[in-house]
Amino acid sequence: MNQADVTKLVSKLRIPLKPSPRNLKSPQGPQGRLDKLRKTVTGLFKYERIELNYNRADEARGYAERLISEAIRHGDSHQQTMEMANFWLMEKQLIHKLFKVFVPRFQNSNQSYTRMLNAPRPYPGEKFKKSVLELRGNPFPSLTPELGYNRNLLHNVLLEEARKEFRATKLTESTAESSNVKEGS
Repeated sequence: MNQADVTKLVSKLRIPLKPSPRNLKSPQGPQGRLDKLRKTVTGLFKYERIELNYNRADEARGYAERLISEAIRHGDSHQQTMEMANFWLMEKQLIHKLFKVFVPRFQNSNQSYTRMLNAPRPYPGEKFKKSVLELRGNPFPSLTPELGYNRNLLHNVLLEEARKEFRATKLTESTAESSNVKEGS
């Protein structure tokens, strides 16, 4: 019996998509909520990094992941994928950017396509939690500090000099011991 390939049936999302919608209220009702999410996804694809409220960013992240995932899997010749891209991207030139820029960028990616970081709150600031939503591989500088070794920091310079001094004393001690051993024999 012929069985369907499960990977074709189940979406390859990199993050879990919550089944229940968040409580993003809008004066226009559910249609206004969808419009806000469409504007957020459009802004994410246009600018590749946006700052917004945490709840909206978290929900829009799932839709952006899904859109990129479907674009990678089916390509631009698939009708449902094109309808989905046409719905979520309000600026139609971004559909071309999705298939020509983002699909090749994320084609062989083994991690999520987006990244969400907490943004600092100004004091005394808004009560809503802010976050930064960005597409991976964007051309902007990283928001997280690089935790690598910086040899020019004061404590690293002092430690390096202490290491050199320790090695020099060990070297003189070992040469003195080796010369004593040779004289004794």
